[in-house]
Amino acid sequence: MDMSRSISDYLRRIGADRPPVPDAAALRDLQFRHLLTVPFENLSIHLGEEIVLEDAALVAKVVERRRGGFCYELNGAFATLLRGLGFRVTLLQARVFTPDGGLGIPYDHLALLVETPAPNGTGPGEGRRRWLADVGFGSHHSYPLAFDERGDQDDPAGTFRVVEAPDGDLDVLRDGKPQLRIDRRPRVLADFTAGSWYHRTSPDSPFTRSLVCSRNTRDGRITLTGDRLVTTVNGERHERELVGDAEVLAAYLEHFGLDLDEVPQVMAGRTRGRS
Repeated sequence: MDMSRSISDYLRRIGADRPPVPDAAALRDLQFRHLLTVPFENLSIHLGEEIVLEDAALVAKVVERRRGGFCYELNGAFATLLRGLGFRVTLLQARVFTPDGGLGIPYDHLALLVETPAPNGTGPGEGRRRWLADVGFGSHHSYPLAFDERGDQDDPAGTFRVVEAPDGDLDVLRDGKPQLRIDRRPRVLADFTAGSWYHRTSPDSPFTRSLVCSRNTRDGRITLTGDRLVTTVNGERHERELVGDAEVLAAYLEHFGLDLDEVPQVMAGRTRGRS
């Protein structure tokens, strides 16, 4: 794969110009545009498609096939884009908090630690800022969070806070509710293979039990779950049931740019291929 060409195609995919420098403003713009254009979706699981955790395959899915994916795919591809633009990127593993306050499996989620020059940066390696970037957690922070800030951080999606947690980890809170527990140790993409396999195959994974395709809009969010289309505009929720395969396929294309040959169906109990 010609990575230089892929980076240019990736930027066109999300409607972004190539930033002159890999700074915080560029990162903020790239994350926001990514969330607007590339959907968070788990359709490959239910269409029997293979999920390959390799840089070239992830970029090809987003750029050439014009698809989305779940966290490992979206943040894996986004990391490749950012590195191609000159950002310093580290992969981090995180566990997702359950509604009852428990924690999911290790490698439950892939998040990105991105370094940018500080506004008054000095020499190489000095005066840098660190950001928590994430385009793979569904409805979450629209802009990168300051990784070393421990106070409130306002975002269109709510008020976020990064706080110290046991064993040197960090918790990410949204409106006071814990969302993620992040391990600060650097990881590589292959480390997430078992987590991806679990979420593709386990009956306990939320991704095997339901369909989801969702993305941000400039004034809210739009989500298609099976035959139910939900749009949120300025905090007001609207829900509509789609009738028939043709209407469902048309919604995937109109709202998410997904040109599918068949309507995805939940395939509970089906044996699926490995990552």
